[in-house]
Amino acid sequence: MLESFFTRAIIAGVGLAAVTGPLGSFIVWRRMAYFGDTMAHSAILGVALALFFSINPVAGVFGIAVCVALILGFLQKRGTLSADSLLGLLSHSALALGLVLVSLMPNVRIDLMGLLFGDILAVSVTDLAFIYGGGAIVLGVLAWLWRPMLAGTVSEEIAQAEGLNPERTRLIFMVLLAGLIAIAMKILGVLLITAMLIIPATAARRLANTPEQMAIYAALGGIAAVLAGLWASLHFDTPSGPSIVVAALGVFTITSILPIRSKGAAQ
Repeated sequence: MLESFFTRAIIAGVGLAAVTGPLGSFIVWRRMAYFGDTMAHSAILGVALALFFSINPVAGVFGIAVCVALILGFLQKRGTLSADSLLGLLSHSALALGLVLVSLMPNVRIDLMGLLFGDILAVSVTDLAFIYGGGAIVLGVLAWLWRPMLAGTVSEEIAQAEGLNPERTRLIFMVLLAGLIAIAMKILGVLLITAMLIIPATAARRLANTPEQMAIYAALGGIAAVLAGLWASLHFDTPSGPSIVVAALGVFTITSILPIRSKGAAQ
């Protein structure tokens, strides 16, 4: 079964959507969409540094994403700039630095379009093992931190009073997001990862009555977008990554017009 590139693409997309749904729910709840975009943009710099030092690109992406998260946390504590200004500074600076560094390595050939938009149809069996192994770790840690993260999302002061250490929880969440970006970069590319984190979770928000329901619905919406997007890509010869995101937009549109009134426990 895995000999078919299209079958491997479906399996990879489903595995990715199962992780982006729950993580994306926290991004929506915490209003961190621009932060996710910043982390994704830093992936270009991670790839460039990985090529420069001849290390694994996934390790480079993960390392740079974690560094960006730590720098952001340090600058936020200083309070000299607003959060959106800091995110804009780090996002565009990391992307520009990565592109400049790539241009300074004429002997290294890099598929910028693949990095920006991904190539899910080129996923190998080894990539599938990496996606599902890494995704299982991310989901396992997220399940372990579910209660502290929910408490910190509602109120960091209350979480601190209950001894849940919201600062540590937020840092671990950033590391999980960095890991997801490193996993998903080959599939969707850095410009489309944030869309799969945000759109399915936003679509699920109207339907869910509890945080757990929203996380599950977001994952199911992402899986539906993967299947529909790959089907459209196959039949209409459109780019696979953007097609998946357009399908996710379709899922959001459908949930927006449905006459459903949710109690919205996590609104």
